[in-house]
Amino acid sequence: MITLSERILNAPAGEYVDRKVNRAFACDGTGMLALEAWKNMGARHLADDTEFSIFFDHIAPANNSTAATLQHELREFAKSSFMNFSEVGGGICHQLMGEGNVLPGEIVIGADSHSVTLGAFGAFATGVGATDMAAIWLTGETWLRVPETIGIRLEGRFAGAAEAKDLALAYVGELGTDGATYQALEFIGDAVKDLSIDERMVLSNLSIEAGAKAGLFYADDVTARYLRERGHTVKPQIPESCTYTREQEFDLSDIIPLVAVPHRVDTVKPVDELAGLPLDQVFIGTCTNGRYSDLARLARIVKGKKVAVRTIVVPASASVLLQATRTGVLADIVEAGCTVGTPGCGPCLGAHMGVLGEEEVCLSTANRNFKNRMGVGGEIYLSSVATAAASALAGEITAPEVA
Repeated sequence: MITLSERILNAPAGEYVDRKVNRAFACDGTGMLALEAWKNMGARHLADDTEFSIFFDHIAPANNSTAATLQHELREFAKSSFMNFSEVGGGICHQLMGEGNVLPGEIVIGADSHSVTLGAFGAFATGVGATDMAAIWLTGETWLRVPETIGIRLEGRFAGAAEAKDLALAYVGELGTDGATYQALEFIGDAVKDLSIDERMVLSNLSIEAGAKAGLFYADDVTARYLRERGHTVKPQIPESCTYTREQEFDLSDIIPLVAVPHRVDTVKPVDELAGLPLDQVFIGTCTNGRYSDLARLARIVKGKKVAVRTIVVPASASVLLQATRTGVLADIVEAGCTVGTPGCGPCLGAHMGVLGEEEVCLSTANRNFKNRMGVGGEIYLSSVATAAASALAGEITAPEVA
């Protein structure tokens, strides 16, 4: 039988295929490069029957006049070409695409490596470079080698203070940063039915950190309910018996709070081993952990207390910010001394809104801790929201308390 990737791409693993793209999107950075390449191809119009989107999220608002000028050109192109366009403050592309804009069985291509996040909806979602995106704008198609698949079997339930981000760090730590290169990860097992869409998006998001081409969940009743609330009726994808290149099994009850230490995502240690490490900054947000459930968890931990270190919180989208405002979550976060930024990527890529100084240490809920990523000479540790919240209150890396 076949894997989910083989089913969606309609070919066996290892075969090269040309496929119609259902949805394609780029951000303010990659979109500008794609636009230049598209023009160099002599293009004058966009392909039909593919939904195209541009999101301003990476350096939004612009951090200097050069960025602002480039964004102006891309903005005018997006509007004149009738692309879907998300302005400054709308939020992160992966989050917005996941708010009811991706359906099971679709081929979704983004000009950003973390486009794999959208595999949480039973889609084949992956990232490409700007030139490949330009070709998709021109033709509505792309070529792929159908990936082999690793099964990530999940059993049990989370216990203690562990959460999906800890599981994500655990599987990346076990696979290694190149352990799944150009393979798909397929999340299976009895535990999947108890995972929310937010948790699935976290797990799919980090699949690229193990080198994976995609990270997929089968659409099930959880998926159908989520999409129904956003105006879509979909059917579950029933898994077939198939052969994986290998399987990795995780019992969620064994997962503990973890931290990825500089400068690799796969160098993972228990929080307890790093407890007491002084911090200069805590950052909570990104396409990994900037959703409403993340902000609500942060608020529960810091409510009525004060953070001991500068803490930057950036919602993943305007709808997340609005929900946090309506429910009082945002007030609890601000009253605790946190700073709330414009919905988007924030300081994740080291462009603005929280860049680190030389030798400064940041605990972040993002997905990458590469050297100099958030500022030259800064050090980035990666953790869950619960660990980040507890650490912000202490001013040093601290294990979260059991909820």
